[in-house]
Amino acid sequence: MPDVIPIEVVSYDPRWPVAFETARRGIVAAIGEFITSIEHIGSTAVPGLVAKPVIDILIAVCSLADAPCFLPPLAPLGYTYIPEHEDVFPERRYLHRIVDGRHTHHLHIVEPGSEFYRVQLLFRDYLRAHPHIAAEYAALKVSLAQQYKFDREAYTESKSDFIQNILRIART
Repeated sequence: MPDVIPIEVVSYDPRWPVAFETARRGIVAAIGEFITSIEHIGSTAVPGLVAKPVIDILIAVCSLADAPCFLPPLAPLGYTYIPEHEDVFPERRYLHRIVDGRHTHHLHIVEPGSEFYRVQLLFRDYLRAHPHIAAEYAALKVSLAQQYKFDREAYTESKSDFIQNILRIART
């Protein structure tokens, strides 16, 4: 079913790394004992790349079995745990933060050996190291956001071939 809220892709904002760092500090203060690494991922983590203005944060924890201990302390920081995501992605715990009706942060909590962890860092790092590929990705995102303005699933699916191709190249 199409979304009611349109897909918004905006120009790179140099405040995004600062927003990540602020969030990182709060998360580490709340659950640092469980974290093995915390990374800024997604398009807001690639300098110069257009993005949906949401800070994606990848958190690696020793074990997802500790979720009953590390999820509750994130609630006072404004993060809401969405257990339904585990129906599709059982290897990940997902939380979001909404301010004034808009998503501002997404937390993806995984174990460091997971495929999701490896792929997110591989794709981010490849785009950071290859600005011309990031520019191609930006053009694709802008075009798809216009084409699928109210259909987040179609927008995401339509980026899939590009992303998979980059991951194949990055793995070689």
